[in-house]
Amino acid sequence: MMRLPVLVFDIETLTDLKSGAHLYGLDLSEDDLQQALAKLRRQEAGTDFQRTALHEIVCISGLWIDVNGTMKLFSFSREHFSEAEILKKFLSIFDKKNPTLVSWNGSQFDLPVILFRTMYHGLSAPSLFDQGEIDSQKRYNNYQNRYHHRHVDLMDVMAMFNGRHFQKLDDIAHLLGFPGKRGVSGYLVPEYVKHQQWLELTSYCEGDVLNTWLIFLRWALLKGQLSSHDHHLWIQATIHYLQSQPQQQEFLSIWQ
Repeated sequence: MMRLPVLVFDIETLTDLKSGAHLYGLDLSEDDLQQALAKLRRQEAGTDFQRTALHEIVCISGLWIDVNGTMKLFSFSREHFSEAEILKKFLSIFDKKNPTLVSWNGSQFDLPVILFRTMYHGLSAPSLFDQGEIDSQKRYNNYQNRYHHRHVDLMDVMAMFNGRHFQKLDDIAHLLGFPGKRGVSGYLVPEYVKHQQWLELTSYCEGDVLNTWLIFLRWALLKGQLSSHDHHLWIQATIHYLQSQPQQQEFLSIWQ
């Protein structure tokens, strides 16, 4: 049986210019700082993608599937909230509930970023990061352990925990017949924030969440946690729910 409630989530980030300037001792304009940090990162690692500790969160999106099967798609973004407020709102979910957390690459990226930024803002999140020191049950089933099922990182489990087999969310979504990123790249996130295109930002992040949810359903079918009949019912329930979500009509039409 699939363990409900389920929370499928994804984060979108920018380079934290203030922390980058502090770390490298740089006194530059914002544009020059962005370029300098990207160049330093390329020299360090051969990629523009910043180290985990130099990301700041601009959006967290999630799909909540409750114990009664109802769905709720949501986003907390910088349109309405500071980063600290986004984190508080997301972390408060775990104070009230103990959902099965589902992600794509969440154990390698999303959760470490959330950990760093929670510490950066001086917040506390024992419900998410306790490994048995407070609740002894969490020693055997917590959100950090790679082989526990309280957090299912689909990228990791589908690679059988072997980094050589890691795949991109977009590729697997397309292979399984789901919309994927619909031709939109994560590199547009800085542009969305710069131009305050908040609807585009949240639609993009929620799209990743929906692709992850659909892959999770297929994974649950593979594992025998869902029968073919129940898998079909969840797909129909998802389509029915998305029909009531105006900003996901493109996702729905491409999928169907």
